[in-house]
Amino acid sequence: MRTYLITHDQAGRAKHTLSAAIMQLGEAWARPLEATWYVQCKERADALEARLSQYLDGEDGLLIQQVETEAVLLNTSLRWFRKRQANGGELSNVVAFPLRAASAAKAA
Repeated sequence: MRTYLITHDQAGRAKHTLSAAIMQLGEAWARPLEATWYVQCKERADALEARLSQYLDGEDGLLIQQVETEAVLLNTSLRWFRKRQANGGELSNVVAFPLRAASAAKAA
């Protein structure tokens, strides 16, 4: 498993589409700063660039660099999330509130 630092500078397009694409890249992701991501995956950097390039215009910047797993952080934190699953399966990092299963168990 490799860890990549991914950062971008978008001139005109909506950032949310690129953000959604980054969250789908690997097994896990973290976003310590607004346009800075860490992604854990098995793919090589050039494969990640090929997947993200469709979300970039000619004036947009993109940096993908393989890094060590340790980092020094100031005024931020590194919280890892698992890749979102389209089927809403067990590995989803999306939690709906209120938790219906827990509420139903307490009411019974």
